[in-house]
Amino acid sequence: MAAPRVLNVNVGVLGHIDSGKTALARALSTTGSTAAFDRAPQSRARGITLDLGFSCLRTALPPQLGPGPGELQFTLVDCPGHASLIRTIIGGAQIIDLMMLVIDVTKGMQTQSAECLVIGQIACQKMVVVLNKIDLLPEGKRQSAIEKMTKKMQKTLENTKFCGCPIVAVAAKPGGPEAPESENPLGVSELIEVLKSQAYLPSRDPSGHFLMAVDHCFSIKGQGTVMTGTILSGSVSLGDNVEIPALKVTKKVKSMQMFHTPVTYAMQGDRVGICVTQFDPKLLERGLICTPESLHTIHAAIISLKKIQYFRGALQTKAKFHITVGHETVMGRVMFFSPAPADFNEEIQENVFDFEKDYLYQEEYLSKDSNSSEENKENDQAGEVQLPRQQWALLEFEKPVTCPKLCLVIGSKLDTDIHANTCRLAFHGVLLQGMEDKNYVETFLPKLKVYKLKHKEGQVERVMDDYSVIGRSLFKKETNIQIFVGLKVKLSTGEDGIIDGGFGQSGKFKIRIPALDTHQCSCHSKIM
Repeated sequence: MAAPRVLNVNVGVLGHIDSGKTALARALSTTGSTAAFDRAPQSRARGITLDLGFSCLRTALPPQLGPGPGELQFTLVDCPGHASLIRTIIGGAQIIDLMMLVIDVTKGMQTQSAECLVIGQIACQKMVVVLNKIDLLPEGKRQSAIEKMTKKMQKTLENTKFCGCPIVAVAAKPGGPEAPESENPLGVSELIEVLKSQAYLPSRDPSGHFLMAVDHCFSIKGQGTVMTGTILSGSVSLGDNVEIPALKVTKKVKSMQMFHTPVTYAMQGDRVGICVTQFDPKLLERGLICTPESLHTIHAAIISLKKIQYFRGALQTKAKFHITVGHETVMGRVMFFSPAPADFNEEIQENVFDFEKDYLYQEEYLSKDSNSSEENKENDQAGEVQLPRQQWALLEFEKPVTCPKLCLVIGSKLDTDIHANTCRLAFHGVLLQGMEDKNYVETFLPKLKVYKLKHKEGQVERVMDDYSVIGRSLFKKETNIQIFVGLKVKLSTGEDGIIDGGFGQSGKFKIRIPALDTHQCSCHSKIM
């Protein structure tokens, strides 16, 4: 008899530190993994979540997910809430289909709650808000306090993609961490029903190269080394060769398990443990494994990006950011560029970059509050801010990173004081083109046609005929005027012209003007 169909949906459990995320994951779970519920000694010693935790909840398949027998498996990804562990939170958010934002009902939105909400908007499609610790509210005022916090959260979310999302009140561990296990959680069965109603068929594709984000690596005596993680693309079977690209090591898959159940095959979206032999687990704490030779290590990249609206201040070219590329975070320097002003309204090019086009260098990312936008506003006759529909950045990493093409990129200022009430996440985007050659400045960057706008003025020396004038004071004597031939100029009297070539040896030049008004144009006219 065939095994019943199991649909896996990855659910992120995110929120501020001490909002009760791990207690909620424990209350919901039917099975814990080797990395569940703060099992690491450091987490137990400090009493906080320091790494991603994984467990699962199995329940009946809801009607909206298709007819026939089967089970719905929620893989719960318990993310740490401490501000210093934002890298880990970002890594966890990239493998989830649905997000639970856990809020301490007695405190409401806090700094890391807001950062988790921002990450969710970037990486996730659906969210459920969980108001936890309702047992701490006085019983007589509990319902009115829950209703008040529910309205506050609805107001907070009204301008986000999660506007109107479900909000559920629970007490995952009544009485707190030290309370006896006999205390039953409140509201958890209702939360499970809401999660089932929000479950959907995520896009899963077993074709293409296998790629898996490894979050834990450990040895089992007599078995080998187990790498646990979530499959980001493709599929894997027993006997396949997999590469650890950061170490340039290839190993054969000896066995596999999903939440303690042996399997012979796993695909995109599944959480799986892969056992290999003769590999030291200390060499790989976290990273990627993949089909051999399918990933590349890059030193720089071109990304399409958007500024995160909650980040205060400008995004300056040449500034350094913490760049999270896929599942790695490194320091990197940025250079922003945009289409030419005439092309600001061009259609957005998804997931491709056109090296044939010319691009305009920007001192900073163009947004409504940036200095460059104010200049555009002054130049525009209507007085409206002119912003491009799409902007890009060149990222130059301080150390090389291994990642797939089209992966998520997040730029942050993680050196900001963690006690400051401010968003540290600055921008997010998609990696369009990586540069593998460490000498990319000489071999690759010349293909990138980014120019700066420069403004120079000269003077008309005399009118030659009905269609041309001679100009001066625009070039130096030694300038090769030939490279400027064909460029447009504008006269202060309003005519447009084109540089036709040099005139003599002193830096003078000839301008062809199709519609020259010889009565207005004189030697006092300026050339711009």
